[in-house]
Amino acid sequence: MKFRSVLATAVAASVTAPVVLLAAAPAFADEKPAARAVKTNSTIDELKKAVALAQKEYDAAVIAVNDAVKFFEEDMAADTYPTNVALAEAKKAAAAAAEVKAEADQAVVDAQAVLDAATTDEDKAAAQKALAEAEKAAQEAAEAKTAADAEVAEANTAHGDARVAQVRKIGLLQKARDEARTKLDDAKKALADAEAEEGEEPGGECVPEPRLTAVVSGLPNKVVGGTTANFTLRVTNGTDKTMDEVFPYAAVHAFDSKGLEALDSYLDLEWSTAANPQWRDTDLMGGLSVGPLAAKSSADVKLRLKVDAGIPAGQGAAFASADYVNKDDSCGGYPDLNDHEFQILAKGSDPGKVEDAEGKPGNTGNTTEQGGTSTTAVNESGGSGNGPLAETGSSEALPKVALVAGAALVLGAGAVVAARRRKADADA
Repeated sequence: MKFRSVLATAVAASVTAPVVLLAAAPAFADEKPAARAVKTNSTIDELKKAVALAQKEYDAAVIAVNDAVKFFEEDMAADTYPTNVALAEAKKAAAAAAEVKAEADQAVVDAQAVLDAATTDEDKAAAQKALAEAEKAAQEAAEAKTAADAEVAEANTAHGDARVAQVRKIGLLQKARDEARTKLDDAKKALADAEAEEGEEPGGECVPEPRLTAVVSGLPNKVVGGTTANFTLRVTNGTDKTMDEVFPYAAVHAFDSKGLEALDSYLDLEWSTAANPQWRDTDLMGGLSVGPLAAKSSADVKLRLKVDAGIPAGQGAAFASADYVNKDDSCGGYPDLNDHEFQILAKGSDPGKVEDAEGKPGNTGNTTEQGGTSTTAVNESGGSGNGPLAETGSSEALPKVALVAGAALVLGAGAVVAARRRKADADA
C-alpha cells in the first residue's frame, strides 16, 4: 500500500527474525493488483536510519563475541581465575595428603619389621602396640588422601563446567552476531530497493482508513505444542462506500520465554474460505483479495495455526490489518494493526482454562450486511495492552520490541507486494 511504507520491513528486519505472513498467492476472488506504494524522501531517510541502527547492533554483537572469546582464552586461563585457584589449592592439598600417606605406610612397614625382630615377650608386646598405632595412622592418612583426591576431582569439574558454560555463551553470541548480520543485510537491501524504485511509482498517497477493520476472533489465549488452533479473520468495511478490492493481512510471530529465540519456524499459518475450502499455506509475496466489499459489510477468512510438537514454551501474537484499492486508483487502509497475544505451552502441558486471546479494546458495534455484527473493532492506536502477556506476567520475558517488529513487517508486506505488482504492470 502507498501509505504502508517499506520502512516497516527494514525496521522489522533490524530487530527480529522473519515472521509467517498471510498474503496468499491464490486469490480468494479475482486477483487484481494490490494498492500501489509511493516512497518519499522521508521514507528513504527513515530506511537509512534503520540501516544505521542495524549496523550499530551488528557492531555491538561483534564486540560481544570478541570479548567473550578473549575472556575464555585469557582470563579463564590465568592462575588467578577463581576456578583455577580452587583447583590449584585442591591439588596442593592432595599432594600433601599423599606424602602423609606414604610416610604412614612406611611407618607400618617399619613397625612390622620391629615386631618380627622382637625376641622377648615384652619387646613383642611393645612392637605389636606400635604396629597397631602405625596401621591406624596409615588408615587415617589413606582416608585423608581419598578425600583430598575427591576435592581435586570436584574442583576440576567446576573448572571444566565454567569453561563449557563460557563456550556455550560464545556460541549464543556468535549466533546473535550472525543474525544481526542477516538483519543488517536485509535492512540494506530494503534501502537499496527503495532507492531503486523511487521515481518509478505513479499515483498519489493512499489514505489511512480506520473504518476498514480486520478483527481476529476465536484465537485461544493459550496454545500447546502439537495442536492446531482454528480462528477467524473478519474484514469489515465500516464506511458508507463500496471498496472495489480489499486485501486482508494477517501474521503470527513468537519468541521463547526468555525472549532470545524466535519460534516462527514452529508455527504454520494457513487460510481457507467457503469459496476456496482447501487449506493453503500463506505466502509472503502473494496478493490476497476478498474482492469488493460493500459499505457496512464484512467478509470472513478462516485461519488455522498449526503448532509444531517440538516448540518450547514462549509467547506469541497474531496480527491483522487490511487495505483497499478502487478502480479509480484511490486507495487506503487501516493505519495500524490489531494484535492478539497468546501464551505458548510445550507439548503435553495442561493449558487449564482457555479463553479467546484479547486485543486492545476499540470501537464496537460495526453493523454488517454480510456477516452480522462485528463486536471487536480495531482501535486507533493498534496493539494490545491487556492480553495474555499482561495476565501471565510474561512481558519481562518477551521483549515487546520483538512483537512490535513482527507487526512492522506485516505493515511493510503490503508495500512490498504493491511495489512489485506495479512494476510488473509497468513492464507488461
